[in-house]
Amino acid sequence: MPYNQRMSGDCIEGIGAGTRLCAVLGCPVRHSASPAMHNAAFAELGLDWRYLAAEVAPADLRAAILGAKAMRFIGLNLTVPHKTSALEMLDVVEENARLLGAVNTVVFETPGPDGQWVPLGGLPENPVAEIRSHGHNTDAASFVRSLKEEFQWPDLRGATILLLGAGGAARAAALRLAEEGVGSLFIVNRTMEKAARLMAEIAVRFPSVIPAFMPESADLIINATSLGLKPDDPLPISLDWLKFSRPKRAYDMIYRPAETAFLRAAKAAGCQTANGLGMLLYQGAAALELWSLRPAPIEIMRAALRKNIYA
Repeated sequence: MPYNQRMSGDCIEGIGAGTRLCAVLGCPVRHSASPAMHNAAFAELGLDWRYLAAEVAPADLRAAILGAKAMRFIGLNLTVPHKTSALEMLDVVEENARLLGAVNTVVFETPGPDGQWVPLGGLPENPVAEIRSHGHNTDAASFVRSLKEEFQWPDLRGATILLLGAGGAARAAALRLAEEGVGSLFIVNRTMEKAARLMAEIAVRFPSVIPAFMPESADLIINATSLGLKPDDPLPISLDWLKFSRPKRAYDMIYRPAETAFLRAAKAAGCQTANGLGMLLYQGAAALELWSLRPAPIEIMRAALRKNIYA
């Protein structure tokens, strides 16, 4: 295939010696639509950048981050199961990400002409200078933005929420929901000790929010587990609970498949449903703006995601 020939899917023409790289690290990561979204955005912005997906085992995460730093990558995204463990592997972590207990975006930075740290993506060339890794969390705000948009639900105050999971994404979502002023937050996790620790933290930091276990019903149920990525995964919640409790809304952070078994069951039970495409879109847009210091072309990114996931 000629060097400059355009290819279908996630690959975009014109990879050369000056092309700069970003990547998402996860395990598994083959389902990721982030390359399609970001490569479309880079093309729209006229950036000679490419975005890759790399499957990295948990034991290799530190080496992968250091390797990307040594190769002067623009930045990284982190997905399951790396968002929490990466906190102790980075040179600097933004205070909000530290409080949320999860990192999903890494910006590689270098001292600028005035001595202040600036993103490598904000400079015309890769510098031969000191580089540091700076961790951020763009998940939490993007999750809430997606919820409000998908369900036309501008005010979450007083809502009863059932959250399934207590990992990095779930923790960030729980704390942001508490910050939004929800009334009750119920957390269910395979390891109940982990859920209990998160609920105890919420009780201390947000005393107005009532943390507990299973509710009789809910305004919203959220799947923040990885159950649903594989066709033979079990449901993350009892089918009987869905049928008899009939929560008003069901949100799955998974976006591929576009409709998981959980969302199908919730829809059959009468719930309004949405998947994680909006969360992916807005966290990706925020990451791109951190890397490039330029406004993200959100509608271009949205169209690329929809084509990649729904085509």
